[in-house]
Amino acid sequence: QVQLVESGGGLVQPGGSLRLSCAASGSIFNIYAMAWYRQAPGKQRELVAAITSGGRTNYADSMKGRFTISRDNAKNTAYLQMNSLKPEDTAAYYCKGVVNGADYWGQGTQVTVSS
Repeated sequence: QVQLVESGGGLVQPGGSLRLSCAASGSIFNIYAMAWYRQAPGKQRELVAAITSGGRTNYADSMKGRFTISRDNAKNTAYLQMNSLKPEDTAAYYCKGVVNGADYWGQGTQVTVSS
């Protein structure tokens, strides 16, 4: 069994920063890629950023320059550093991992950007 657990969400003012973490645990032999998605109320879930085991990254256009994805392979953990946050970044943020050839999702962490 594999579990992904996100942490680091919360309430932040516009222009502020947050760092999300996603820790994978369980019977892990290989994590090919980890990614962050987000879903705002009434909207579809969208890709924020992804990173492969080799460090190759991919970002949604609206997040480029503000968000940075990274990972610590030794800790089976991915991070999302979010800077210059805007109210439209408010959403539930979900971590997805391609672990042992299968997709696993975390339970999500809420990010609210408001003054």
